[in-house]
Amino acid sequence: MTTNIVQEWLKAASRTAAARDFEAHMNLISRKVSLTGIPGFAEIGYEDWAAQCKHEFENQLIQGIRYSGLNLVAETPERIMFRTFETVEGSGGEINENGLEMLLEKEADGVWRLIQERVLPPEESAHYGLSSDSGVLS
Repeated sequence: MTTNIVQEWLKAASRTAAARDFEAHMNLISRKVSLTGIPGFAEIGYEDWAAQCKHEFENQLIQGIRYSGLNLVAETPERIMFRTFETVEGSGGEINENGLEMLLEKEADGVWRLIQERVLPPEESAHYGLSSDSGVLS
């Protein structure tokens, strides 16, 4: 069941980004989200994440997002930590790839949302066997 929750969340993240559906996409992200591991930034929170998504969606900068590989790390009834590999394709054909460690939380309204994301350094992604060849999930 845990794997299904994560796979459904990843598919929804990919689908809403490809459709440039800002409201649906941001409904997958917790207001208490913390994104780390981006060079030049200590931490990115919900407001900055929302502003970036809005800019990318309105200007049609994202062609699509896909996820490859899935390593479950830990789980409780309300939280699931996992690692995956994300490939973001820009509208101009540019590719941005990163291994990610993500934490989903089932919030009070029953919706699973991302509360933590860490961009993994390339050597850590390699250590966990994460790459675009890990088997596409979405």
